[in-house]
Formats: sequence, C-alpha cells, structure tokens
Amino acid sequence: MKRSTAIGMAMLFIGIIAAVMEVSTLRRSVHAAEQDAETYDLIIRGGHILDGTGNPWYSADIGIRGDRIVAIGKLDGATATRVIDANGYVVAPGFIDMLGQSESSLLIDNRSLSKISQGITSEITGEGQSIAPQDALTLAPMKPFLDEYHLTVDWTDLGGYFARLEKSGTPLNLGTYVGAAQVREAVIGDDDRPPTVDELEEMKGLVAQAMQQGAMGISTALIYPPGHYAKTDELIALASVAGKYGGIYATHMRSEGQTEMEALDEAMRIGREGHLPVEVFHLKVSGKSRWGSMPKVVARIQAARDSGLDIAANMYPYLAGATALASALPPWVADGGTNRLLARLRDPAVRKRIKMEMAADHPGWENLYFDSGGPSGVMISGVVNPDLKKYDGETVAQMAAAEKKDPLDAMFDFILADGAQTGALYFIANEQDLQYGLKQRWTSIGLDANETSLDGPIYEPHNHPRAWGSMPRFLGHYVRDLHLMPLPEAIRKITSMPAQEEHLKGRGLLKPGFFADVTIFDPATIIDKATYTDPNQESVGVEYVIVNGKLEFEGGKLTGLTAGRPLRGPGWHE
Repeated sequence: MKRSTAIGMAMLFIGIIAAVMEVSTLRRSVHAAEQDAETYDLIIRGGHILDGTGNPWYSADIGIRGDRIVAIGKLDGATATRVIDANGYVVAPGFIDMLGQSESSLLIDNRSLSKISQGITSEITGEGQSIAPQDALTLAPMKPFLDEYHLTVDWTDLGGYFARLEKSGTPLNLGTYVGAAQVREAVIGDDDRPPTVDELEEMKGLVAQAMQQGAMGISTALIYPPGHYAKTDELIALASVAGKYGGIYATHMRSEGQTEMEALDEAMRIGREGHLPVEVFHLKVSGKSRWGSMPKVVARIQAARDSGLDIAANMYPYLAGATALASALPPWVADGGTNRLLARLRDPAVRKRIKMEMAADHPGWENLYFDSGGPSGVMISGVVNPDLKKYDGETVAQMAAAEKKDPLDAMFDFILADGAQTGALYFIANEQDLQYGLKQRWTSIGLDANETSLDGPIYEPHNHPRAWGSMPRFLGHYVRDLHLMPLPEAIRKITSMPAQEEHLKGRGLLKPGFFADVTIFDPATIIDKATYTDPNQESVGVEYVIVNGKLEFEGGKLTGLTAGRPLRGPGWHE
C-alpha cells in the first residue's frame, strides 16, 4: 500500500471516530437536558447515598415518580411536586424487619409509629403461628384476644387476609410465612400427638395453598405449643412443599440453650431434606451457664454455608427476649390448649410437678425461667386484668414479694388470674455473644415485635424496647459508637440482604426501576431512646421515610399516608 493511501485511510478513520464521538456527546447532552427538564413527584437532593449494596456512599439526587425510583444522578434542572434537601443526611433503602409480629395489630391500629419512626418500610412476619389459614380450631384459642380488641376474622386463607389488609390500609409493606404450628392447629388442634397420614396430607395442602397465595415460606416456633409437638419428619414433609414453590424455612429453633447445637442440626436437616434455604429467628445463646458460646454457634452455621446450605439468621440488639409469661411453663402443661393449661395450674399435685421441672435445665424443652436466673430475671410486661396492672414492669420476684408468696406460686396464680394472657421479658443473653453474632455478614435485624403507637388500643405501657429502638440502636450504638462494622455494611444487612433472602423483587436497593422505599437519616444523631423501664420512647435521627413513593414520616411525625402493600412470595402468580 502506498504511503499516501495509508495516510488517507488513517485520516478517514480518525474522522469517522470523531464524528461518532461528536454524535455520542450530543446524545448525552440531549439526554442530560431531557433529564434536567424532567418533572418528578419527589426529588431527594444532595444526600449521601448508601444504595444497599455495601458500597461506599456517593453523592447524587434521586427522582421518584409514582411508586418507583426513575432517576439517580445530577438533577439540577428537574422539578418536582416536593423536593427534600438531604444535605448532611444518609439516603438509604427502607429498612426491612426480618421478624415482625404486626399481622393482627395492623388491623386494629395501623399507624405503625414504632416502626416507621425507625425507618422500617417492610416487615416479614409469621413465627410458627401465622395469620392464615384460619378455622374453628385456630380461632378458639384466639378468642380472648379477638374479644378484647373487637377484631373479626373474616378470612380463612392468606388471599383473604391480604384483601382485608389492602382494604384497611397499611403503612408497612407486609409479607408473611405460613406457620407450621398454624396448619397443625387447623387440622388437629392443640393436641400433643403426631398427625395421621391423612391429616399430614391435609396440612401439606394448606401449606401449598398459602404458598400459592403469596407466603414467603414456612416457619416454626419449636419451643411453644403446639409447634413443640411436631417431630422433625413432620416438619420436613411440610417444608418440602414450601421448597417446591421457592420458599424458605424460617425457625425459632427447638432450643437456644442447652441443646442449641442439636437444634441447629435439626434446622439444617430440614433445609437440606426439604430442599430450601434456612433462616434462624432471633439468634442468641440463652442461659448464663452457656454465655460465651456464640463463636461455636456461628462456626456451625458458617460450616453449613461452606458446605453449600443457604442458611442465615436475624437478631435483635438487646439482651432480653420477650414472650408470654405462660411460655415459662413446661410444654406439656399446654397440651390441649389454654383451658387445659389453666386447669392444670389449679391442681396442687400438678403444680408440685411443674415446680420440680422448672428448677433445672432440660434437654427436651427451653426452661426460660431457669435461663433467666429465676424470678429476678423475669419482668412482667403486658397485663390484661386491670387488677394486676400495678405489677406491669415489675419482676416476678418483686410481684411475689408484694403478694407474700413463693415466686413460682405467685407466677402460677398470676397466669391464672390473667387468663394466660400476660407477657414477659426474659433476661437470658450476653453482650459479647450479641456483638459477635451481629458482626456476621449473614445476620440481619428482626424486631420480634408488632407495630404500635404511643396511644390507642394496642398501646402497652411496658413493652420491650426493641419495638421502638432496634434499628437506631443497631446503627447508632453498635455501628457508629462501638464501630462493630462500617455503615455501608450495616445498611446492606437491613436492606438488600433481607430482600435477597425473601426474593423481594424490586426492593432493598436504591436503583432506577426499584420501588421507592427510602429512609433518610442523620448518621451523627441516630440512636434509640427506649429502655426496659421506659420502653415507649421514639428513637431519634430518622428524618424522612418514604414507602412506595409516598412520604409517610417527616420531622418526627407521621403524615397519615398508608402506602404499604402485601409482599407476596415466589409461589404467587397474579
């Protein structure tokens, strides 16, 4: 090739490249101008975006239209119905509560101040018992609760519940498991016996129906009757059904104390043989004699992950657990339901047997009273009987001294007088174990508490502080003050990771096309205020909360909007 020809071709090639670059630059300029000229429903300007991936923050504006994020970038020329100045704040995906208990409370008082004020936009619920299915057998033990709050159950399945929830309105996005104990109770009641072959098939059919209607998976709570009565093979059979629909197995394990390792092995076996992922509810080490064992628990879970099992866990950042006062009793006391439990507590001979069993640790059931160190480690928290409310917030030891009774007799009498409706806090965990668990990349946060407000029908003077403070306590105390992990990692643990585990499409990240669930907070001030003695205190530091594109919380106040929706699992098809 002649030199002149080569030079000419090179010049032509350079010209073509220049022309392409010019067109590309022009297109980018036009696109930027179009973006600048866009009109949005809401623009969030100037914040430090932590998008949920765990990446470091970056600075950009977010444009929201309808229920979606439609633009992230420099939106200087764009206009919006509302503009939020997020300068100095962190802009994050809405926080996801991996174990809430709000399925019923949302139908009674749905303001949800306790959760929205923490930056929570989505909740996953249903711990062993679930909101559906419902029939005469499941409704019978609920009667005192339903009567107290004048709540009518007008649904029998999950589809019916979701329709009711959409009609009444919810500030939170809500997803739920189907409870293994719920389907057991719906078929065989509260009896301590294995299901027949036909009964098990009926239970499997109820799980399949729930999964088709949007359940996230199947859950168990194996320290509580009637869930405690289920054997492993029964649970594998039910979990296998959920697994076929892409669901997960979530569990309050059979033990968090003396036989925790065996309980972990059972959960892992159910996951492996049921062919589905495993989520451990409120991971902890229970009982003073076992404190310091969290590294062993974590190692067992990590080994399972390394072997190929998809297993994760959630925790709440507190040392006390909370459940019913009657849950301190041996599980056999509840065989047959609440009325049978109360009748047994009236029998002096049965009381004597219960006292003997509660005086020691047991491999077969979780002795919460013993693990709490006895009556001084159990706080009464939630009383129905007006004559007993004076003891709300006191320990069983304090109540017994005032009643001039033996602590266990005083507790039994209290359960009787309150119809087994009393709540309690159990101080069972250790700070070092808690921190070790929180640091793991596969742990998320679950409040294990229902939504509530500072007044109204579901207001409880002596709640657990986790109901009001879990997320700000995690981000403020443990992340900012104790430097347990970098803030981007902490945000990942309460946004994209839970969304990934639960297969929540379009949630958990700040990304164009995703639902506009957004929490804006001040990283320098976010902290919990709730305490065990004064639990109903709103946290500080969360400035704005947006759910499905609607501003639900601003300047410390709810806006009154209820933009939440049902979150349906992978087995659901519209």
